[in-house]
Order: sequence, then structure tokens, then C-alpha cells
Amino acid sequence: MPQKVIIDQDTPAKFILLGEDDTDDQEMLKEVFISIDKSFILFFVNNGGEILSALEKLRDDQMPCLIVLDYNMPGLNGADILRELKTNERYKHIPRVVWSTSPSEKFKQICIELGALDYVIKPNNVQDLEKIARYMLSLCLV
Repeated sequence: MPQKVIIDQDTPAKFILLGEDDTDDQEMLKEVFISIDKSFILFFVNNGGEILSALEKLRDDQMPCLIVLDYNMPGLNGADILRELKTNERYKHIPRVVWSTSPSEKFKQICIELGALDYVIKPNNVQDLEKIARYMLSLCLV
């Protein structure tokens, strides 16, 4: 079950929308992000359709500071979501990063062409995951 993001204040919370269907990866990401900066809310969705649905429900001033997409998700994959986001003016300003277990240069090239800032390979250890999480957080502070 994805975390709920409820924003009722005038100043929206800083949150990152993460499309990730693997619950172990979700838990690891959550732990690492919390250890770095507790002021961010992570909102996990399990598939591409849920990403689009979550974005549609938000007001313009409630958009996430970053969208992280697993390349291989059920339904719409990372490239499919990037394609949808690229065609909608409302989402063009949101930085997007794809992260995947696949080191495919072809997938990376497709994602960059579709508007991803980066294509990151999922790490095998906590130290590398922390570096990636810090990098992702830095994209929210721009």
C-alpha cells in the first residue's frame, strides 16, 4: 500500500514521488532518505498508472520536487511514464530520474531522450544507495 500524501497547509511539504514496485527497495529507500533528511516525504506507488493518477490529484502548487521511476514496473514502465509526463505542460518542470537494475545503454538513452535527468543503476550496498539518495535530494533543492 502506498504512503498517503496529504497537503493541507499553504506551504506544500517537500515530497518525492517514487514509482517502485519492489517492497524491499521501497523500504531501503525510505530508511536511507529518513537517515539523510526527515523533512522529505516519500510517496511510493507500485506502478506507472498510479504515478499518473497521483499527479492528477494534486494541485499545481503541490507537485513533487522529484519523480523517481523504476524502469521495470508493471503496466507502464519508466519510459512510458516519461513519455506521458513529457507531453503534459503541468509536469515538465518536475525533475525526473529513472533507476533500474538494468545497465542497458539503450534504456538509458531512451529515458534521457524522453526527459529524464539521469538513469541510475540500483546499487548493491547501502553506501552507494546513500550516495544516490543524496544526489536525488540535491535535485529537489535546485
